[in-house]
Amino acid sequence: MSTVTLVGTRLAEPGTEFVYHGEADACAGCPYRSQCLNLESGTKYRITSVRENAQTLECAMHDGGVRAVEVEPADVRANITSKGAFAGSKTSLPGPCPYVECPSHEYCEPDGAEFDTEYRIREILGDPPHDVCHLDRALELVELDTDD
Repeated sequence: MSTVTLVGTRLAEPGTEFVYHGEADACAGCPYRSQCLNLESGTKYRITSVRENAQTLECAMHDGGVRAVEVEPADVRANITSKGAFAGSKTSLPGPCPYVECPSHEYCEPDGAEFDTEYRIREILGDPPHDVCHLDRALELVELDTDD
């Protein structure tokens, strides 16, 4: 189900994904607060469409203003411990990883998912993109259901 919200004009493209972090200090007193602050904090969203003929509104946070878009919660892909991982089971992220240059880092610390939280595995996607885990973790790339 899509939701109409406001995002910065530079982000207002179908397919753009972002994690909503809630209200910023500059949002205080804004007349568009109810249209802008209507998403769930910590959730990853994908822009599905940009509202046609919608005007660009001034914004204290976005120098180019904001535009009306439709968004839906986005899938979260993550690396999890492979032992016992199957579609439908519950899991949590194995923990932070300091190896930011690793091709799997974005999946070990994915946007839109928190450590110490259990998620249901929606789908097993296969092997992670790295050749070797520098933390010696046996990992599986999955799609998590963050709606639970």
